[in-house]
Amino acid sequence: MKETDLTDILYISYYWPPSGGPGVQRGLKFCKYLPQFGISPTVLTVDEKQASYPLLDETFTQEVPQGLQVYRTATSEPFEYYKKLSGKKEIPYSGFANQQSKDTLVDKLFKFVRGNLFIPDARVGWNKHAVRKAEELLQSGKYKAIVTTSPPHSTQLIGLKLKQKYNLPWIADLRDPWTNIHYYDQLLHTPIAKRLDEKYERQVLELADAIVVTSEDTKRLFLNKPASIDARKIHVIPNGYDGADFVYQSKPPKNEFLITYTGTITEQYNIDVFLKVLAHMLSVHNEINYKLRFVGKVSEGMKKRIEKAGVLGICEFIPYVPHQEAIKYMMESTVLFLAIADVENVFANVPGKLFEYLASNKPIIALGPVHSDMDRIIDECGAGRLFHYTAYDLMLDHLNQWSKAWKINPNLDLPYINHSRFSREALTEELAKLVLKLVRK
Repeated sequence: MKETDLTDILYISYYWPPSGGPGVQRGLKFCKYLPQFGISPTVLTVDEKQASYPLLDETFTQEVPQGLQVYRTATSEPFEYYKKLSGKKEIPYSGFANQQSKDTLVDKLFKFVRGNLFIPDARVGWNKHAVRKAEELLQSGKYKAIVTTSPPHSTQLIGLKLKQKYNLPWIADLRDPWTNIHYYDQLLHTPIAKRLDEKYERQVLELADAIVVTSEDTKRLFLNKPASIDARKIHVIPNGYDGADFVYQSKPPKNEFLITYTGTITEQYNIDVFLKVLAHMLSVHNEINYKLRFVGKVSEGMKKRIEKAGVLGICEFIPYVPHQEAIKYMMESTVLFLAIADVENVFANVPGKLFEYLASNKPIIALGPVHSDMDRIIDECGAGRLFHYTAYDLMLDHLNQWSKAWKINPNLDLPYINHSRFSREALTEELAKLVLKLVRK
């Protein structure tokens, strides 16, 4: 397809390389594959030198397509003050995963300030800079649509303002719930702040030409809002995997039964039944060298629970690593472990790493709510099994069967997983069709 035949869009995202973490991957992969389907994106993002990125991954910078126009702007955010007041080198992760089990007075103060003076979030200071640059770009008349992706959900207010001024087709991509996010109550909103946040959420849901969410349950959450939302304009485009990222061959260890978990895990992730099952397996299968490896951020509270369960001695903790290295750890595992937080509205949570787990062709053992979107996807793909947080006997039997199979052959890789519909190319094609449909209207 000729470059002149492509439809130009403005893609607005706070998170962009060199930011790390799962959030940046969605926009990066969309922009990588959109030109294949008739769309030429221009990216508007924040200056990486001023951005408040909890994680950095320079390897993502290498994936930015050559020739992609990326505009960066200044920002005005409070996180430097937080670091000075708290004496901490890190800013809070999503869900405060890098916070201690008990907040200090400074932590509580910051959460209150963040929840009541920075609405909808503490990165809202980027908006005025981003709007100014977006208006400059839109003056050219070349852009036929706008896509905003969040979190931070303040980015959606940029799209709202541009929609009201230019009336271009606007797609709001919400990777997570907004006022139903599982850590929302930790932000200590006053009633006035909560009403204002709900108002912003409602305006975005009502005025965007299309809403994109990552799961069916998130769609149901938004449709239950007291707002005039046409269900037909909410589209589910889940996260996915990029086949180009899987350059490593599978190498499960022969001398140990290695279970790997990648990503963040905190006390909100109720993995007690899994730890109890694993402790039992150690006592009845002393001929098997079990190993539990965590790759990513593990809260101190979770480490204490692991120690209490009696399995700390078989654990390996590897801090956050670049994305490609995380995939390498997956491919060098026997099975992969996945859990989602045991909190309200957990049905809407489908972690992005699930799809990379699928692409690895490794058996998955997961903890979460049965009949959820994550449960359905694992079952439909034949990729393992999800257990409820209390399903001790079922999980024990399942892991026991895997252990017996491992003693016969330590390679438990699955022969085939039907996951092609979750490839980044297939998902980007869905987004491209939606964009072109709105532009043609």
